[in-house]
Amino acid sequence: MTNRQPFRMLIAALGMLAAALVLTACGDDGEPPAQAPDYSAELRDSPPELAALHDEAGELLDGGAPAFEARIDDLAGYPVVVNKWASWCAPCKAEFPYFQSQAAKRGTEVAFVGVNSNDGEETAAEFLAEQPVPYPSFLDPKLEIAAVFDAPTEFPATAFYDAEGELVHVRRGAYADEAELEADIERYAR
Repeated sequence: MTNRQPFRMLIAALGMLAAALVLTACGDDGEPPAQAPDYSAELRDSPPELAALHDEAGELLDGGAPAFEARIDDLAGYPVVVNKWASWCAPCKAEFPYFQSQAAKRGTEVAFVGVNSNDGEETAAEFLAEQPVPYPSFLDPKLEIAAVFDAPTEFPATAFYDAEGELVHVRRGAYADEAELEADIERYAR
């Protein structure tokens, strides 16, 4: 063994450790998927505009930024909570049950819309099958929709629109718990 071999082995080991840490941060968090709530009872009395969202539950919608902006306009009269997510994003996965729960609790008064950014359609559909939500998500492979609410690089991000369709707040990063999300909904989605 030469004097440099232990150094090379240490460098190789550090490289493998760094790669493992990167994969862990961006991949699966190892947690089994949470059980989605049963939305039928809570959302039964939704007004027509919100019922239309519930009818598209779990769907991935095309149309890009123009379709997204038209949907926000169509929801005038209701505050809108937009969750930007990706199936590969561990923090997105961790907070998804909070959106499931809040959409079930508030879906008759507040509109919820997802934006699946920088992701594959097939993997996004698989994720939604495991983590169903009572609202659709727009496909945003090139982050054009995310740019509409000024969050093209953050994962996850949550945008809040008031009942007049004006963007009032963008939360960059994940919610630590459901109470944090609930507080922001109370604060910004009126």
